[in-house]
Amino acid sequence: MRKEYDFSKAKRGAVIPQKGKTRISIYIDDEILEEFRSRADAAGRGYQTMMNDALRAHLGRSGRPLDVETLRRILREELKSAG
Repeated sequence: MRKEYDFSKAKRGAVIPQKGKTRISIYIDDEILEEFRSRADAAGRGYQTMMNDALRAHLGRSGRPLDVETLRRILREELKSAG
């Protein structure tokens, strides 16, 4: 190791920046947070990912656009169950 290091050009923050995500601080009710953590543990997923999914669903957005193949599959399943 060197005796001295030059940090004059150093930058604060994450070494690898996240793309498409922003770190924020919010207050969540304890029981809501515990429920998400419990469900995430049971599903083997991260609770923050589940919270993102729930918020996205509430806003009426989906993670990926609906393609023709998926739309056809959904329509077939719905028509089959209806008839």
